[in-house]
Amino acid sequence: MPLEIRLSAFMDGEMSRDEKEELEKLIASDPEARRILDELRHGSDVGRKALDEVLKEPVPLALVRSIKSAQPPKTRDPSPRLARPSFKLAPTGRQSLAAALILFVLGGGIGYLFGMQPAQVPAATPPTPAQVAMRNWLDDIAAYHRIYSRQPRHMVELQASEQDEISKWLSNTVGVKFNFPDLAADGLVFQGARLFIASGKPVGQLVYKNLDGEVIAICFTKTDGVANSNNFDETIRDDVSIVSWYRDGATYAVVGPSSDAMLDQIANRVSAEI
Repeated sequence: MPLEIRLSAFMDGEMSRDEKEELEKLIASDPEARRILDELRHGSDVGRKALDEVLKEPVPLALVRSIKSAQPPKTRDPSPRLARPSFKLAPTGRQSLAAALILFVLGGGIGYLFGMQPAQVPAATPPTPAQVAMRNWLDDIAAYHRIYSRQPRHMVELQASEQDEISKWLSNTVGVKFNFPDLAADGLVFQGARLFIASGKPVGQLVYKNLDGEVIAICFTKTDGVANSNNFDETIRDDVSIVSWYRDGATYAVVGPSSDAMLDQIANRVSAEI
């Protein structure tokens, strides 16, 4: 049996105790055997890291919303089907042994080929200061939303009836002029406003409620040196969904539960009216 296949089986623990001791002695005394073993281990590490990177990819927001808003399939009366004769696959002992040997050889060969290839790890591009600030800002908004949205008696600092005071207070403190979007067509009722800190900067917040009692909020903060963007950036932080964009030296975000499939439409209306 080729040395590469024996070493691959050694790594997987698929050999007897005597064979393992024999290979351990060979690895200790033979530089070529040690080289091949190192290449096989390297190939295994490359494959495992590649799989880990794939598993780290977040689930797209559009996929989450499509799953939650999908309608269940309609039930249909089962149609009669012709009975088919049952067929059982029962390989012989020799066939099973041959298939196992083929899979074993293929597995060892693939691991060896991966090990022979030099590692090609692309250089990671460091995030820009604006990207870091945006990420921190979104994290702070999501954490704050989880807290205040569950406070029915203390949800806002100024009530909806105090729009003049809200406008002066938030405009002067945050440095962003704004209007009060009318979201009645989306089933949202204005509740009032709050002020809080995110990523070390003051953030104004207009708070709305839908017919189910869920809180939808509009956040805005002053952002210098960032170009306008007509594209919405949608992200999910656990159970909180955020749609954000830049315009005229300010960053805006619409925040709500991740189960709300209409949040992007609400953000589009807010962008046009605020």
